Amino acid sequence: MRTTRRDIIVRYAETDAQGIVHHANYLIWFEEGRSDFLRQQGVNYSDFEKSGYFVVVAQAEVKYRAPAFYEDRLSVETTLEKMRGKVLAFTYRVCNQNDDLLAEGRTVHVVLGSDRRPASLPAELTDPLRWSESDE
Repeated sequence: MRTTRRDIIVRYAETDAQGIVHHANYLIWFEEGRSDFLRQQGVNYSDFEKSGYFVVVAQAEVKYRAPAFYEDRLSVETTLEKMRGKVLAFTYRVCNQNDDLLAEGRTVHVVLGSDRRPASLPAELTDPLRWSESDE
């Protein structure tokens, strides 16, 4: 499976009164990783929407392992775990500059057509996302 990496520097606004990153930011970073994953494959979410498809989050999981702090340099690793029919699933790993695992997670997405009903993405949008046996 193909994995991409997106680097992030923790902003002050992402921390709480104790100087620790607020837990909700990890889901935002997962979204950044997911969007960047698609861009690196030559596809944008806006391409889906222009074609009349919407990819919505149906499930999100986060396992927190260690805290992140202001100005930490993080990497978000994103892997397209599953692409089948109307469902896409991504996994994530967030590590700091010391390569310590801070969080890992998974999101499951359902594809909706312009009528807001589940639909499969057309080949022109999924072909760039397919990986070969040699990528694994």
